[in-house]
Amino acid sequence: EVQLVESGGGLVQTGGSLRLSCAAAGFTFADYAIGWFRQAPGKEREGVLCVSTSDSTYCADSAKGRFTISRDSAKNTVYLQMNSLKPEDTAVYYCAAGSGFPLSKFDYEYWGQGTQVTVSS
Repeated sequence: EVQLVESGGGLVQTGGSLRLSCAAAGFTFADYAIGWFRQAPGKEREGVLCVSTSDSTYCADSAKGRFTISRDSAKNTVYLQMNSLKPEDTAVYYCAAGSGFPLSKFDYEYWGQGTQVTVSS
């Protein structure tokens, strides 16, 4: 059974940092890209924030400079380090797994349940 479990969300003040984790199981981790997404209250799920494959990473312009993605293949886990957080970063953050190097949310096959990030002003 494929599982993606996010953790690390919480309440943080403006300017603070959080590190989200996405623990994967049930598939060959090295063969899949893991992407991070978010969905703010009342809004659609945004496009990919950052993507990690076994040998490369990508972050959208909206994430560059504040968000960093990394992968621990020994733990089948991908992390999203988020710094200088702003109230507009408040959202449910999801990780997802997809083949190749998917940059569209529609190209991801498996999704986690999400973790809430709330940034207070």
